[in-house]
Amino acid sequence: MSRKLKKGYFVRGEFVAEGSERDIELKAELKGTDEQSRTDLKRESTELQKLGADLLTLRADLLAGLELSDKFKDAIADAKRITNFEGKRRQMQFIGKLMRQLEPQVVEAVRAALDEQANGSNAEKLALHQAEVWRDRLITDEAAAAQWINLNPGCDTQQLRALIRQARKDAKPEKPGAAVRHGRAYRDIFQLVREALSDVPQREPDPPIFNPAKEAS
Repeated sequence: MSRKLKKGYFVRGEFVAEGSERDIELKAELKGTDEQSRTDLKRESTELQKLGADLLTLRADLLAGLELSDKFKDAIADAKRITNFEGKRRQMQFIGKLMRQLEPQVVEAVRAALDEQANGSNAEKLALHQAEVWRDRLITDEAAAAQWINLNPGCDTQQLRALIRQARKDAKPEKPGAAVRHGRAYRDIFQLVREALSDVPQREPDPPIFNPAKEAS
């Protein structure tokens, strides 16, 4: 009587009988890999769908700088106009589909544009930092006003000096050990400096020069 052959398959030279523990183990591994792949794809699809929705809030100048097709830009414009709930939902699904067709570098550019809108560009951050440095220097350093006026000959020197005097007065604690308080003059100096820096490139002020004779007096 001939022996009945077991049903099975070979994996890397190993025969695996159907229904065996090894068969069950291999199928479980394969199933887990498939499920993980589906989970990753779903997560990526959800993220792209959200990025597409966020594009509706992007400023026009930042949107214009993205390499999006006219079809995509028209879809965004249509989504902004649609007020019907179901129509809006279907349009956003269409935008999500267009997002999934974008090249990876374009998707990264979308993320960067949204980040710039939320947190400001590097140039804007630098300008804010420079304005803060100049404001603090003008209030604490006697020589800073002359330096600022030299760099900005068109500024209102009388207004600037009045604001500096008031800011110094406001900064004096009411009681010894009390926290420093900043009034309106402190904010006005910042605004004045920021507006001037946005018109003409400035360098940050030099640090105060240490004068031993002055410190000793």
